[in-house]
Amino acid sequence: MAKRGRPKADEAEDRYEAIVQAALAELVERGYEQTTMLGIARRAGASKETLYTRFDNREGLFSALIAREGAATVARLETALDDATVDPQLSLAGFARGLLELLLREPSLSLNRAAMASPQLAALLLRHGRYATGPIVERHLAALAERGIIAIDDPRDAFTLLYGLIVEDR
Repeated sequence: MAKRGRPKADEAEDRYEAIVQAALAELVERGYEQTTMLGIARRAGASKETLYTRFDNREGLFSALIAREGAATVARLETALDDATVDPQLSLAGFARGLLELLLREPSLSLNRAAMASPQLAALLLRHGRYATGPIVERHLAALAERGIIAIDDPRDAFTLLYGLIVEDR
């Protein structure tokens, strides 16, 4: 008979990962409006009570997901841009390629579609996405300018231009 009670830390992390993956799969397959906590719970092999206890509601679950994905993106970006051994042109090209790959793959597309239906999620996507990564790239551009590698007047303007060139109206 299985023991009841609080799961161990590694079991809790595995459960969390199963819930997040189930939420992403439901989002991609069903869209935000048709994704339910019951569907996520069934797919994750969890109870609805577990989901509601941990996340309060569907928006809370997707908010946690967006924050998690944003933190991982920021960490990867900081690591990539802080590598002084990489040619600056290659690091910026890598940022551009990584940004496009991130934005044009599932589940990013589904999360962006969901943000169109939820102002709360839209604000979270901006806060954990562009507003979190922008300052990192701006600092990198400023450092390149200080070293005389690029000529820019304002790192924020340079980032805005770079971001616009990468993303356009895709």
